[in-house]
Amino acid sequence: MQVWFNGEPGVQTRPPRANDKFRIGRCKAVSYNAGVNWLARHRRLVFAVVCAFWTATIIAGHFFAQVPFLSLPWRSEQGFEDLLRREGRKTPTREDFVFLGIDQTSLEMPPLAQEEVADNRAFQLMKEHSFPWSRELWALLLDRLFSAGARLVTFDMVFNPPNEGDAAFHAALDRYRDRVVIGENFDIQNSAQLVLPNPTLIPPPAEDDDRVGFVNYFDDPIDGKLRAARFFTSDRQLAGLPSHPSEKHYASLPTRALIKLGRDADVIYDQRDHLFRFSSNDAYVPRPLYEVFDPKFWHANYAGGAFFKNKIVIVGASAQILHDFIDTPMSPSTPGPVVHLQVLAAASAHEFLHQTTPRVMFGLVLGAGLAAWSLVTLLRRPLLCLLSLLAISAIYLAVVRISYDRAGLLLATVPVLSVFFLGGASTLGLD
Repeated sequence: MQVWFNGEPGVQTRPPRANDKFRIGRCKAVSYNAGVNWLARHRRLVFAVVCAFWTATIIAGHFFAQVPFLSLPWRSEQGFEDLLRREGRKTPTREDFVFLGIDQTSLEMPPLAQEEVADNRAFQLMKEHSFPWSRELWALLLDRLFSAGARLVTFDMVFNPPNEGDAAFHAALDRYRDRVVIGENFDIQNSAQLVLPNPTLIPPPAEDDDRVGFVNYFDDPIDGKLRAARFFTSDRQLAGLPSHPSEKHYASLPTRALIKLGRDADVIYDQRDHLFRFSSNDAYVPRPLYEVFDPKFWHANYAGGAFFKNKIVIVGASAQILHDFIDTPMSPSTPGPVVHLQVLAAASAHEFLHQTTPRVMFGLVLGAGLAAWSLVTLLRRPLLCLLSLLAISAIYLAVVRISYDRAGLLLATVPVLSVFFLGGASTLGLD
């Protein structure tokens, strides 16, 4: 008798038969069917475990923001909110806002006839030397704008070092003190040192003068973009210290402007950063500063000054060389003066945004996991289940857009849909 054992002698067995493969296959089928039967008996439990896993994973990503991939849905949420800002409803453009920009043409000055310069004091000052010009120019600008009926003029400028023409500008600031605001600046790179207008223009303490407001905005520490406005701050807040009754308070430039416009009720009297709804990118296009002093443009573009009647004017840099640009969700190079106008417009129209509270946010994530489990458990047809996943997601996105446009609510989206899709797709694949 022949001995067989995987080609090794010593163990006596029978030769392989023709139906052995069939028997082995039948055993595997029985084993497979047993697994399928177990899954069918515990279908709801298995699907619940899968959905709970994805729900717990997404929630954990919120608390472990530094873990790669795990926190991706939460980091992507900010990008989605920025998309809403760009594509959603904007703060209406104010027709009475005007941005006079110190652009490249104003810095270089176009070719002018000798007689044009001889009869124009502003052109003489702009031709005498390069920017910054004598501050007598700003006195002339205030006289020209207020004579035309302007309601308020703000300067997104600090005027810190003494300069020629300070006496004339000081006199103009006093003359129009109820209708003009200039800037102060916190040097964030240098321990938040306060840079004030020089004392010739505004006597000390300049920071308490209602004509002076800080021009700073405080960017998001994660990506450096500006999304919020702060109306007041304090020395202790800037130093990272808790609030105290003895702290020194400072008002922003938009705050000073709103108060001078009689819109005190639109000012938010706290030191928090408030998300606001941006205007469109082309809302406040800069108008070249030099045109205001050119008689040809003054009559052709500004109807001899009638254009400025009841206008709120901001003067500031628009030339690339002056580097006064802010990274916002709307554009990485939004001019600083435009941001001030957008904050003024948003505050006047009460166009502030609100994020989903943590309790509601986690409730939505848990609800998304439950919805995914219910959908796959109740619908036994894979194609219908897949279409339902897509339809519910589309409906949720529509609700998100409506909430943003009408209520200013940034409803949590990416983490919620991540749980819904991952839970639904995983259980659908198992089913």
